[in-house]
Amino acid sequence: MTGDHNDPKVRALRVAVGRLRRQLAVLPAELPDRAAADDELAALDAMVSHGAPEVTRLRRSLLLIAGAVGSVSALSPALSEVRERIDGFGGLPGG
Repeated sequence: MTGDHNDPKVRALRVAVGRLRRQLAVLPAELPDRAAADDELAALDAMVSHGAPEVTRLRRSLLLIAGAVGSVSALSPALSEVRERIDGFGGLPGG
């Protein structure tokens, strides 16, 4: 996969993912799916650190992360930012 590390969409997504990871790390609440969210955020960060990722994979990651932390209101703004940044990569193929 080739990608431009200077792509503003990639940079913005990395910033948003980093923010959500930090907020999840300091969240005092017990979350049954915290480990799943941490793992998927790490995978998402790895994807975007290697350039322009596949939109389908981005959306899959977003669904997994939202399922794991979507009910935590304290994370809602950061999760929304990740979603908006993923939406910036465009729609699904054939969509």
